Amino acid sequence: MEYKGYLGSVEFSEADGVFFGKVMGIRGLLSYEGTNAKELVRDFHGVVDDYLALCSAEGKEPERAYKGSFNVRVSPELHKRAVICAAAQQISLNSFVEQALAKSVADQRI
Repeated sequence: MEYKGYLGSVEFSEADGVFFGKVMGIRGLLSYEGTNAKELVRDFHGVVDDYLALCSAEGKEPERAYKGSFNVRVSPELHKRAVICAAAQQISLNSFVEQALAKSVADQRI
């Protein structure tokens, strides 16, 4: 699910008979639930709206998911090989990784 730039997960608890989820990609825990799809979506929207209102009332910037930068840990050997490949193409390591991710995501057809 997506609302105001925030993505939400959807899971189901068979034991409780309820759908639930959390806002993904931010450090804070914003969770929601519903007994059906309509309730789940309504609660998801409400949680996001409440979070944005709280941030506004406190005068702080809301955390945004997927701002375009993240840290990746790889083996030293892979790091070295990626730097060599980027240099051979006369591009930065950042551009090399961005192109590799773009190709991999495109191949997934998501």
